[in-house]
Formats: sequence, structure tokens, C-alpha cells
Amino acid sequence: MKKIHFDNLNKNWFLITVLILSIIFLLVGIFELIPFENPKINKRISGVGFLLQALFFSRMFWYKNYIQWNKKGAVIRINSLLGKSLSFDQIKTTELNEKKLKITKTNGEIVIFDLKEIAESDTQKLNEIIVKNTIANTV
Repeated sequence: MKKIHFDNLNKNWFLITVLILSIIFLLVGIFELIPFENPKINKRISGVGFLLQALFFSRMFWYKNYIQWNKKGAVIRINSLLGKSLSFDQIKTTELNEKKLKITKTNGEIVIFDLKEIAESDTQKLNEIIVKNTIANTV
């Protein structure tokens, strides 16, 4: 069975620090806030900032099955190249039947994820994350 990589953005302070550090590198490198004798140093600093940004935003593509969420919504990528973005306040109902997760949005759109190759513990965790955050928004 395949595993899902779960990434909670609310609790991952390391990644938030990397993102802030990359922004600082970009600002220092682009606007040349620190004068160096060699002008190529500013270009290298901004290059490091761009590299950190690329690493931060490419995490979704490192794993075949990936869930990234915060208190507002989630990006679910299961057996596909691009993920589906879901806002928790737009989810009306969720059903987990026969290894298929069916999510109904408030506008009537239905999103179905096929979880037949995913471990049972990960399917339950995915459903719990969606239900917990959806109920929290309606209370």
C-alpha cells in the first residue's frame, strides 16, 4: 500500500522560516541593500533566494501522494500530476465508501478521490482532517 505525505502548514515553522529567509535574500540581492565590492555577490544572494523559493513551492511534486493544508483549505494530490485545491468553508459533505472519498461542495460540485492503492490509516487521516476542519468552520 502507498503512503500519503501530510504537510500541515500551520505547524511547520522550519518551512515558514525558509520562506521568510528566501524573501530576505531576494530583497537584499535585488535592491542591493548591502553594498559589496564585487557586484556579483548581490546576484548570488538573490539566486539563493530564488532557489529557496523553488524548493519551497516544489515540495508538492516530491511525493506521488501529497496533502497540504492549513486552517483555510487543503491541496490534495493523489495519483495525479496536479492537485485539487479545496476550501474548507465550501465543503458541504464528505463520504468515505469503498476506498473512494467523495466531497460535495456547497455549489453542488462533487470531487472524488480514488484511494484504492492508499493505506487504510492514511485514508482515515485524510478524512479526519477534512471533517475536523469543515466542522470547525460551521460551528
